[in-house]
Amino acid sequence: MEAIAIGADDAGAPLKERLAAYLQQRGFQVKDFGNGEGVDYPDVAAEVAEAVARGEHDRALLVCGTGLGMAIAANKVPGVRAATAHDPYSAERARKSNNAQVLTMGARVIAPEAAELVLDHWLTAEFEPGPSSPKVAKLEALDARYHPGRGDQA
Repeated sequence: MEAIAIGADDAGAPLKERLAAYLQQRGFQVKDFGNGEGVDYPDVAAEVAEAVARGEHDRALLVCGTGLGMAIAANKVPGVRAATAHDPYSAERARKSNNAQVLTMGARVIAPEAAELVLDHWLTAEFEPGPSSPKVAKLEALDARYHPGRGDQA
């Protein structure tokens, strides 16, 4: 059973709780990195992304107000590819084309039912080696260039 790391700031907490329960209903283990009043998205995003980079989790879900701040923060961690998606096609392509291990969503811009659908598309998609492989390799090379010795963590 795959374990999914999750986290949220205070704006994303209610949606994260709903999606955590949804993941558990689908048979996933959930490692909740928490949320709460006064939690800033860069802090929880870094903690979750570092767990992914260390290989403790293959995938993670982060929720804030828009999903954008979480993605920016998570992408600062070498070896992590985080993508914000609020529609099924983008969520699917984040995995299939970009091999994104982290999905971010915004609780203020997506309905809970739609978030579940987006999550489903991201969870069922897998990276497809092919035309996108050289592009993902270039992303990995950027990590290596700007973070020597650390870009191969994921």
